[in-house]
Amino acid sequence: MNFEEGLDSEIHSHQLELKDVSLVTEGKGALQGIPILTGISLAVNRGERIGIIGPSGAGKTSLLRLLNRLAEPTGGMVYFEDRDYRKIPVLDWRRQVVLVLQEAKLLGMTVQEALAYPLVLQKLPKNVIAQRVERIREVCHIPGEWLERLELQLSVGQRQLVAIARGLVMEPKVLLLDEPTSALDAGTAIHILNVLVDLAENNRMTIFMVNHQLDMAERFCHRVLYLQQGRLLEDISASQMDWQELRERLVEAKSQASQDWF
Repeated sequence: MNFEEGLDSEIHSHQLELKDVSLVTEGKGALQGIPILTGISLAVNRGERIGIIGPSGAGKTSLLRLLNRLAEPTGGMVYFEDRDYRKIPVLDWRRQVVLVLQEAKLLGMTVQEALAYPLVLQKLPKNVIAQRVERIREVCHIPGEWLERLELQLSVGQRQLVAIARGLVMEPKVLLLDEPTSALDAGTAIHILNVLVDLAENNRMTIFMVNHQLDMAERFCHRVLYLQQGRLLEDISASQMDWQELRERLVEAKSQASQDWF
């Protein structure tokens, strides 16, 4: 099922909910207490594919980091499957809500080791690890000859593909992607997005995606969050979004940002 619109009509309860969530900097002096996210409220159902759009500095990556609990909210509440986030151990949370950053690191491991590492940490049986890694490798079209390669032997795009596969091998309930197709060629990007759509549809995996490639976002998402200066200004169905107006809005915001430097 490729870039199919619509949600399963049987989904009713919220999987993830943010209520008036804020995040400020923790620096010292003038850098302390600067707003990063302000008053973010949203409710997400299982299996939704959500695009996070906005100009540079809007708080998009910060929202992903907060959802992965690399940053804790300084105000408001977060609920996951009706549970207060504070009552869920961080490691348990991150096994279910997985973040794939734009800059992929293999931490000195081979591709094989990097793909298996999250499962090794979970102390899964070796045969389960091997089967899951092989399945995801095939699904993501990662050639077998890559498996013994180290990070420096991979291109930026190859590392990005491995990072996505490493996230998928954990079989998360929620997958957070920061510019996942930025370094991929067009064919690989479309294939990976189709894989993600299938996982969202068949496994009810919820996916948040920051993506400046609006053509990809338009085809992938059924919901769009538009952020600007740390505030959620729009939460709209992708089918109702005026994508041309959105492109113009982003160009205008970029132009305004450039003028503010002078």
